[in-house]
Amino acid sequence: MAILARADLESLLRVRKLDRTLVPAREHRESIPTGLSTLDKTLGGGLPRGELSEIVGPRSSGRTTVAFGAMRSAGESGELSALVDTFDRFDPESAAAAGIRLAGLLWVRGESAIDPVPALERAVKAFNLVLQAGGFAVAALDLADVAPSALRRLPFTTWFRLARAVEGRRTAALIVAPDHLARSPGGVTVVLEAAPRWVGSSDRARICEGLWVHPSVSLLPAS
Repeated sequence: MAILARADLESLLRVRKLDRTLVPAREHRESIPTGLSTLDKTLGGGLPRGELSEIVGPRSSGRTTVAFGAMRSAGESGELSALVDTFDRFDPESAAAAGIRLAGLLWVRGESAIDPVPALERAVKAFNLVLQAGGFAVAALDLADVAPSALRRLPFTTWFRLARAVEGRRTAALIVAPDHLARSPGGVTVVLEAAPRWVGSSDRARICEGLWVHPSVSLLPAS
């Protein structure tokens, strides 16, 4: 009866879009490191397995770097990764340069962004199949270049199904997106903010030396 009561409560919270308030106890959980020491320390070891997490931030904020880091860790331990590439933007050469073992990566290629809605729907279905199949240490759905208007057309139950598909498995499921979309109760939200780093003696004589990226982690929903 207790299990049924909890299921009913979770369902009610999801209908009211309050499901991010569901945070289970974390005595021990398996995780996969990103290879970024500061971030992994904050996460308590890395991205949680058996959960749906998200990596969000603007373009050039390091979203892909974090996802690649987890895939690299999977390859180093002899495990497999999967990437559902919604708009076919994945660059294998860059991934190999980042240390990803391409022989251990399932790349599900999407289509161009000319008609984003069908491409998005196919990508979500493919990601669901990947999660249900299991056997992957990391599975990522790249939604970084999907327009917010297209994302809003997806029913909120989409994220519930994805979270259920990965529950109890050893897969760290990741959504890479420009802004918060969804995560499972035990998942995390990694928010990346990028700011230009300038060098020079004055405002008129400055050069952009690169981007300073600041990651923050949300384990609990914002109040």
